[in-house]
Amino acid sequence: MLTVEENSETVSLSNIDTQSKLFDTKGDWILLNVGGRHFLTTRSTLLKEESFLGRLCQSESDLKTDVDAKGGYLIDRDPNYFNVILNYLRHGKLILEANLVEEGVLEEAEFYNIQTLIELVKERIRERDKRKMDDGTANRVYRVMQCKEKEITQLMSSLSDGWKFEQLIGHSPVGSSYIYPEGEFLCIVSKQYDRGLREETNACLSPRVKILQERGSRM
Repeated sequence: MLTVEENSETVSLSNIDTQSKLFDTKGDWILLNVGGRHFLTTRSTLLKEESFLGRLCQSESDLKTDVDAKGGYLIDRDPNYFNVILNYLRHGKLILEANLVEEGVLEEAEFYNIQTLIELVKERIRERDKRKMDDGTANRVYRVMQCKEKEITQLMSSLSDGWKFEQLIGHSPVGSSYIYPEGEFLCIVSKQYDRGLREETNACLSPRVKILQERGSRM
């Protein structure tokens, strides 16, 4: 529970009348309501970077943002990642808890338009991926997608996010007991992925798809 000192008395935010506002928009202390969680910080902290947050706390802001009953600016974003954002503005360091990932921080940094943090996170992601490649923890994940003949061209052109075409199967492979309907194909694609995620993904696949993935990995 957040508390502030007012006239030498501790005032709980939960006890503030819903019609009053505890924080003056011209004061130095700023209250933010991010995804339902309150964050108390200073105007000077938010103004350290030219960003959405800096514009929000200006005395004559051009941003139209609602406030809650306690005077907190309402922001519909993930509060867990906002804690990382706010700490970066406070001390200039990127510190992640174990349950958070760099891609999540990058998405939030882009939303708040904090350019220095965007570049820092991108560099952190590149270094992380390079380490995975160097120590062998990266691997390829294979996916098998069923499509009709007229859908093949569209499927190939829509591959993105690192997915790569591997093989197109249009008839039953030797030794397979599965008969493909006429005019239907199986398209095998792959992507460089973390080994742990691959094991988690494989656990959810059917036996037939697992066999096709194993064959694809030997190509």
